[in-house]
Amino acid sequence: MKERLTQKIGRIREYLALVNSLKEDCEAKFIADPVYRGAMLHYLYLLADTCVTLAEILIKFKGLRPPQSYHEAFDILGEAKILEPAFAYSFAKIAGFRNFLAHDYEKIDAKLICQEILAQSDDIEEYLLQVEKKIMLRAEG
Repeated sequence: MKERLTQKIGRIREYLALVNSLKEDCEAKFIADPVYRGAMLHYLYLLADTCVTLAEILIKFKGLRPPQSYHEAFDILGEAKILEPAFAYSFAKIAGFRNFLAHDYEKIDAKLICQEILAQSDDIEEYLLQVEKKIMLRAEG
């Protein structure tokens, strides 16, 4: 099971690196280039979806109660102190973002993606750090 967790963490880092590589001049490219827009939205979706999947795998690994929604998966990790509770509550918004990308992609605004969403990429790194620390995949310094 730890191997699956490590695999998902690696995927998240891969998608995060791809998204970060697309940040430069995001708004202009997002509006003008449908291939760029598609790539950015695809990688953001994969990033959000894999964060949710990691939460679900971690819940199963730790034997916690099953979530009734993607959002609740992060709440459960907060209740179990795998994530800091306040961070878990805030980070759970990624589940809504995942659903938005999956279902309402026609309503996506360049400014929302390029300014607000991309500015929150540090939260994903924090999520990974907290998970790795709790499941002892990262040596404590």
